[in-house]
Amino acid sequence: MENSLDRSERLQKAMARLGIASRRHAEILISQGSVKVNGIVVTQLGTKVYPEDVIEVSESTYSAVSITDSIYIMLNKPVGIISSVTDPHRRKTVIDLINQDIKTRVYPVGRLDYDTSGLLLLTNDGELTHRLTHPRYGVEKVYHVWIKEDLLQAAVNTLRTGVTLEDGRTAPAKLRKLCNKSHGHDRECTVYEIVIHEGRNRQVRRMFEQVGYPVIRLQRIAFGPLRLDPAMKAGDYRYLKPREIAALKKAVEVI
Repeated sequence: MENSLDRSERLQKAMARLGIASRRHAEILISQGSVKVNGIVVTQLGTKVYPEDVIEVSESTYSAVSITDSIYIMLNKPVGIISSVTDPHRRKTVIDLINQDIKTRVYPVGRLDYDTSGLLLLTNDGELTHRLTHPRYGVEKVYHVWIKEDLLQAAVNTLRTGVTLEDGRTAPAKLRKLCNKSHGHDRECTVYEIVIHEGRNRQVRRMFEQVGYPVIRLQRIAFGPLRLDPAMKAGDYRYLKPREIAALKKAVEVI
């Protein structure tokens, strides 16, 4: 490990890296006087901390030392952002959302299409990325799907048993109705939860379109054992907590 003189970082960034809070929420906690460093209340944004420092929030203490040489980031991807490192059309990418703080090169694990929001994992751990995206491990992805009306039972049965698409039949999916909600301009929609373990391009949208129900809104809320942090707004990101990293590795048998 590098010495502490080379490893200082802003307090709010350290809190996000340690999984204490998203960077935006960390800034609020600091401004409110809810954060201590080495027993002293800190309210100045941009305060630097070092690996030997101790951060205290709500009676919980954390060492500022790095958790791991690898980086694991949870991003709540907004609609209108590309899930890639670069884009030839110069559209904004997920890397643009984090590069103000994350200097190490990371890559998205799988993709969420331009019009889909929600949980996206970014990391520089190549072995974990390979296993999380390999069909052998069958990592489940959970989505919330907004459509105009309730599904007919025939459509439900097709989604649960497999939908025939132009690139082949999908594997059976888990499906359940969540609720009816308003979605802009007082339009009432029905929300379903679907669980798949394949990674085809725009798969969920194509499945619903094939059974006659175009998707109005789509959000991924879970990827394997990792669930989207409900405190994170669209565009927020944070480092994974040690237990989250361990759960991901266990799910795909990474030692």
